[in-house]
Amino acid sequence: MTGRGRDMVNLMMERKVDILCVQETRWTGNKAKELGEGFKLIYGGADNNKRNGIGITLSRDLKDLVTEVNRRNDRIMWVRLALENFSVNIFSVYAPQTGCTEEEKIQFWTALQEEMEKVDESERCIVGGDMNGHIGSGYDAISRIHGGNVYGDGKEDGEKIIDFALSLDMVIGNTLFRKRNEHLITYRSGEQASQIDFFLYRRRNIKEIKNCKVIPSDHVTLQHRLVAIDLAIAVTQRQKRKVTTEKRIKWFKLKDHDLKQQFKDRVLRDIDLEIEDVNEWWNRVSANIIGTGKEVLGESSGKIWEDREAWWFIEEVQEKVKTKKIA
Repeated sequence: MTGRGRDMVNLMMERKVDILCVQETRWTGNKAKELGEGFKLIYGGADNNKRNGIGITLSRDLKDLVTEVNRRNDRIMWVRLALENFSVNIFSVYAPQTGCTEEEKIQFWTALQEEMEKVDESERCIVGGDMNGHIGSGYDAISRIHGGNVYGDGKEDGEKIIDFALSLDMVIGNTLFRKRNEHLITYRSGEQASQIDFFLYRRRNIKEIKNCKVIPSDHVTLQHRLVAIDLAIAVTQRQKRKVTTEKRIKWFKLKDHDLKQQFKDRVLRDIDLEIEDVNEWWNRVSANIIGTGKEVLGESSGKIWEDREAWWFIEEVQEKVKTKKIA
């Protein structure tokens, strides 16, 4: 990531990417960094070395919607975004590569499973990252989570990805769409090409996946390519509550001594003390009080403020804010 922040922002803006999962950042500590143009990188790395490291970059429209950041270690982190009427949990992961011990690999997948179990099943969940495994073309037993459109043959590390997806009933997004090899290969170094970066998404929300592919021409590093998933999540529109308005008598004006005396005199003058029926007398008196209140004190317009909390945002304040912005 060092020296590549601006390139990443340009890539996201050009491709209209709202969320980008990055791996091998090789930065220490757990921090957040503004990258420019409103984009923000939230990252995590080990404190004692500059190996591994993961991060999640958010666009200007989404960065303020983060309600929770969870950093398990320098290979697993996730954030929760609170949208209008649902939450989305974004996982950025970096699985142990070839050469790491089997114990490290088991620890990684166990830790990822534990983090996933912290997310409510009703919430959207996306797992994206360098999973360092070749999943192969699949077979009937895993057709539930595997679309069969892959590059290369399956290997043992790929089985770990499949087992993880099966245990949480998630689909592997890269396998769902038929693509040319160049749009399946996620890593190329010389003559070596492989598909090791994947997106996982809850199977029950599979209809929300509109596309998932590799974009060979766009990358920040030379070897790893941009893997993009397009999601279309329907937002339920909240029904607007019908508001009935009515004019109200300005009773607060009775604090004024002159209006109070005028109101009192008018009411007492018009009270008919000769009516014997109690109900009729009360009806006459109440009508007299209300009528006098409308005439002497006046009524409100009946309009309801759209934003009651912005009562202070008067013209004078608006002018000051405008002047500040210009300055």
